[in-house]
Amino acid sequence: MIIRFIMMTNPKQLAIKDFVYELPDERIAKYPLPERDQSKLLLYRQGNIADHHFTDLPQLLPAQSLLVFNDTKVVQARLLFQKETGGIIEIFCLEPVAPHREVQLAMQQTNSCTWKCLIGNNKRWKSGSLSLHFEGGTLTAEREAQQEGHFLIRFSWQPAALTFAEVLEQCGKLPLPPYLNRDLTPDDRTRYQTIYAHQEGAVAAPTAGLHFTERVLESLKQQEIDIAYLTLHVGAGTFKPVKADVMEAHEMHAEQLYVTRPLIERLVAQSGKPIIPVGTTSMRSLESLYWLGTKVLEQPKLPLQELFVSQWQPYETTSPPDSADALKALLQYMDQNKADHLHASTQIIIAPGYSFKICSGLVTNFHQPESTLLLLVSALIGESWRKVYQHAMANSYRFLSYGDSSLLLP
Repeated sequence: MIIRFIMMTNPKQLAIKDFVYELPDERIAKYPLPERDQSKLLLYRQGNIADHHFTDLPQLLPAQSLLVFNDTKVVQARLLFQKETGGIIEIFCLEPVAPHREVQLAMQQTNSCTWKCLIGNNKRWKSGSLSLHFEGGTLTAEREAQQEGHFLIRFSWQPAALTFAEVLEQCGKLPLPPYLNRDLTPDDRTRYQTIYAHQEGAVAAPTAGLHFTERVLESLKQQEIDIAYLTLHVGAGTFKPVKADVMEAHEMHAEQLYVTRPLIERLVAQSGKPIIPVGTTSMRSLESLYWLGTKVLEQPKLPLQELFVSQWQPYETTSPPDSADALKALLQYMDQNKADHLHASTQIIIAPGYSFKICSGLVTNFHQPESTLLLLVSALIGESWRKVYQHAMANSYRFLSYGDSSLLLP
């Protein structure tokens, strides 16, 4: 049975200080375990907690579950340019601006492109362009404009026939989460990617998926647990701290979402059976699909480029449709626009008071205090999040990106 939730509060008035717990630095997993699937797995099922290993996951999932993965791939988005004086300027690519805003297209761009970026040591970049040499080529960066909180950087490169994805692979560095507070190791290039990572464009990994191995995927098949994939390119905003006293003053980051027609058809066919996302990004994506369907029901002629879920849309819709109706509306909308996939952006915030439309559980790691990810967990299991985190702390679970996992079934 899929659990539905009734909206009880307005999350705009939530105080982030109510979502805090003590996380000692030594409990943050700074490095991955030698074997991906040997992490611990905390099972929360209808108020009860039990300890398992991640290899137990297939046997713990509800029968006839559909497990939905995010197949985004982390790109080497950190670029270190050395000035002639020896100083290092770091440029961190956030999202594309021109000639394409779609990440999938931007990664295949040749010759030149413009991205929204963060710059480290910007004050030392007085003027002119920066160059970064790599085997067989050169990448050049020029500042086009400064905007609130970021810069627009125009990149050009030789050989011009290379794609931007190939350039980043040649001369970029993997962007580890800032809270790891350590240098890259050779292992990070593979271990900070899921084994099913496919669509290049994320600057942070969907870390709930880091525990999966071919062995676990095969075990899922044996348990007749079906799997499906979508793509949400995780942005640096996933680490954005909540500085506002109440959530109404916190602006969620927007992320790009890609889904295919077969996925939406599979979700419709799964109606009435458990749909379990792997990670908060998959959950935000699935729930965003519902709200996109709601939007096209209200605006059938909405242009494709205006497919967007705003932060507070779920809490401002007065008569939300049935989930199957919303998903079928998306399929009809795709037919009308002769589209075999949807590209949209979502700024959705899932917090206590949210009414789940698609998801009935969650596979996820343990998140930072006072984070929007912790709000999402609380939206799913209510105040029990405190009991879950207290148990994890008392039983030596490892926290954050390279940490242990949980299966949350309200």
